[in-house]
Amino acid sequence: MPRAGAGVIELENVAYSYGGGELLSDISVKLAPGSFHFLTGPSGAGKTTLLKLCYGALLPTAGHVRLFQADVRTLERDDVAMVRRKVGVVHQDVQFLDHLSVSDNVALPLTVSGRHAEAAGPDLGELMAWVGLTNRAHALPPELSGGERQRAALARAVIMSPDVVLADEPTGNVDWDMSQRLLTLLVELNRMGKTVLIATHDLSLIRAAKAQVQARVLRISNRRVQLAGADL
Repeated sequence: MPRAGAGVIELENVAYSYGGGELLSDISVKLAPGSFHFLTGPSGAGKTTLLKLCYGALLPTAGHVRLFQADVRTLERDDVAMVRRKVGVVHQDVQFLDHLSVSDNVALPLTVSGRHAEAAGPDLGELMAWVGLTNRAHALPPELSGGERQRAALARAVIMSPDVVLADEPTGNVDWDMSQRLLTLLVELNRMGKTVLIATHDLSLIRAAKAQVQARVLRISNRRVQLAGADL
């Protein structure tokens, strides 16, 4: 039975060391179902590392990480794969297979999981329309602009209908208008009931989001995570 008040992702007294030094220390965070969080902090503070801990790509040096109630340390490889299907990730450095069309790249998680894009036919079309890439579906990734790449990455992250969406600096390489467009898509996902966590150093983006959604801001400072106040 799920524990009362349990989060979809929980970090309990988590530490992570890298290269002999502690990057993160004694971090306890709980992402409630349907919540919207930002993760901020200076460059090199460990935002990407914390995101990787949140979807099991890294194991903590100390403490516990629970994904959907399960401690990542106790999961078998197949279990990890199942859990990860519930988490869509938009990476900071978006990687595509350049010889495949944009729509084939977006559908790749379906292919890898043994489901076929044809089975998701209307869904793939709807998803491409939702991110505004219908006209670019047959283009190759090198032909895309930075904003188009980020929107394709978001579409790929959500094609498996995950419960959680993690985005690492999704607006880092795009202009303000495109930042707003991406933010709108992430807010829409949250309104569909998905838990959203965005790592960003862009305080303007956080301020813009707070006008649209009840967002909590987590700040990494001195290897720890603090809940930021309303001073943003």
